[in-house]
Amino acid sequence: MSQENEKLDSELEPQWYVVHTYSGYENKVKTDLEKTVKNRELDEYFFEIVVPMEEQIEIKEGKKKVNLKKVFPGYVLIKMIVTEDTWYIVRNTRGVTGFVGSGTDPIALTEDEIRQMGFEVSMLKFDYNIGDSVKITGGSFDGFIGTIQEINKDKNKVKVSISMFGRETPIEVDFSQIGKIS
Repeated sequence: MSQENEKLDSELEPQWYVVHTYSGYENKVKTDLEKTVKNRELDEYFFEIVVPMEEQIEIKEGKKKVNLKKVFPGYVLIKMIVTEDTWYIVRNTRGVTGFVGSGTDPIALTEDEIRQMGFEVSMLKFDYNIGDSVKITGGSFDGFIGTIQEINKDKNKVKVSISMFGRETPIEVDFSQIGKIS
């Protein structure tokens, strides 16, 4: 790759792409891809590789059991910068059948699609700071106005202090459940 191309690649914003895999190969694809990225020192092109999971509670014989279930079986989400090299590496990872998109061009997820998934809102730019006043836009406290006390980017959560029953009460909500006060 020429230096001019490398310079252009590094200026590109990473985006989320969906990769289709053979059923049951999602975790293997994730692991193999992470190894390849590390071995080829391509960390500046790959940011996250995710197999979305959700907890499913099952009650058998009076005992509660928590299982992890794939949210999108047969798919892996990758936050990356697409170049000819990165496209080739992903496309040729064992178990990958291709990018979701038209023909050979992968199509990035829109911010709206990412927001609708709700499981990974850190994909969006988070431009709030401690002390900002925000409106809760979802969940049990929908409509409340409060002040951000803590930001946990790892868990995509914020602690917001709201006034409830005449006193300040801290609540924890997802990034997706707050909005700017207009």
